[in-house]
Amino acid sequence: MMGISGFEPIFLVGLDVVREEHGPVLAALGGRRLTRFALVRFVEDGDWFADCPVVLDFDGVQVEICHWKFDEVSIGWNSIDTTAAIGGWEDAERTPAWSSADERLASFLGQELREVALLEWRPASRHDLADGTLAVEFVFDTGRFHIANALDENSIDVGDAHPDFVRHPLVRRTA
Repeated sequence: MMGISGFEPIFLVGLDVVREEHGPVLAALGGRRLTRFALVRFVEDGDWFADCPVVLDFDGVQVEICHWKFDEVSIGWNSIDTTAAIGGWEDAERTPAWSSADERLASFLGQELREVALLEWRPASRHDLADGTLAVEFVFDTGRFHIANALDENSIDVGDAHPDFVRHPLVRRTA
C-alpha cells in the first residue's frame, strides 16, 4: 500500500476494538527509549506526506501508526522497512522517501517512555465528524506527543492534548 515495503494496514474503528487489539503491546512499550522514528517526506521540498504511517522505534520494537478516513486507525508492529525505497511513484511529480527529520519528534529521541494512552475525541457537540476518533499518546518525563486523526491523515501534536480528548491510559501488565 502506498508503495511502502511491508505496510499492510488493518484499519480498526473505536476505542474498545483498538484497546483490545493493541492495548497490551502499546502499554508494554513503557520503560523503553525512543531510539528512532521515520516519516515520509517529499524529496523535492521536504514536505511531510501525512497520509503515510508514522514509524516509531522503541529499543527495537517498531510501532507503525496510520490514520485513514474519518475514524480508522491502523497500528502495525515491526513490519515496515524504512530502509527500502518507496515504489510506485515513478510517474508522479514528487518523490516520497523515508526521513528522520522532524523537530516535533527529535526532542524525544533517547528518552524513556513512561506511559502510553489512547485519546478519544469527545467534543461537547456530538455533531462533530471527528467524534470518537482516536489518537495514540506517548508520555515522557520531559513532555508528550500524540499521533491523531486529522480527518483522513495523521497529525503529530506535542504537549497536552485538547480538552475534548478523553484520556484512556494503558496499563502495563506485570507478572
